[in-house]
Amino acid sequence: MAGMATLLGKVIVITGGAQGIGATTAAALVRLGAKVAIGDLDPVLAEKTAGELGGDTLALPLDVTDHRGFTEFLDEVERRLGPIDVLINNAGVMLLSPLADEDDAATAKQIDVNLRAVVHGTREAVRRMRPRGRGHIVNVASMAGKAGFPGAATYCATKHAVVGLSEAVRQELRGSGVDISCVMPAVVRTHLADGLPETRLFPSLRPEDVAKAIVETLQKPRFDVFVPKSLDVTGRVSRLLPRAAAEWFMRAIGADKVFTQAHAGARAEYEARVRRP
Repeated sequence: MAGMATLLGKVIVITGGAQGIGATTAAALVRLGAKVAIGDLDPVLAEKTAGELGGDTLALPLDVTDHRGFTEFLDEVERRLGPIDVLINNAGVMLLSPLADEDDAATAKQIDVNLRAVVHGTREAVRRMRPRGRGHIVNVASMAGKAGFPGAATYCATKHAVVGLSEAVRQELRGSGVDISCVMPAVVRTHLADGLPETRLFPSLRPEDVAKAIVETLQKPRFDVFVPKSLDVTGRVSRLLPRAAAEWFMRAIGADKVFTQAHAGARAEYEARVRRP
């Protein structure tokens, strides 16, 4: 693969890495010879995943909302594996309801995990990478960071904020040798998406689709990482349309119902787990 950076021996950290996109990305990176550390709120599942991945994959407990603990987690990775080359801020949660029905706990949980933790992780990565003049930060956002979807207002707000954070930090890192990428997938079939209906235009993705996009951007850095790539064109076209026309298009493809028509029963286990302290 001419022109693509090798990932052999690179120290790569993935938050929320025990399952879903995180675990699938870890597997792809291990196959390419990277030294991978996964942090997860479920240490037992993280250890199981690391054992299955092999390649001396490191699993450590991580609550991304505990900022001191997050910093100590990164310190421990560097003590055991060496300086971090890549941080993938992947951990995220989604609790669905109309905003008027959303309780304070659900709002706080999404902001703490999806935004405040990403701010902290990004800041820690910059502080470690910039003095060395190399590194790559990957922030996993969503297409919900580029558009608003009824039934998921706070989730959309956090993902919009991650996109804005990443855009600003990209400017701050110009010329530093440190790259940053923002990954924006459509609906991915992980537990976070339990109970969500399909849209007519964009079928849901597999975690492997997102993992492949992340690996490609680590090999050949770029900022905007849309999954699938066609979302970039769709987004550009919709931004050129008058708002009424763009919203009509969203309704025509059923995108306005993705979150409002989620099956509550299918989501019950996931949302209960997310809400646990």
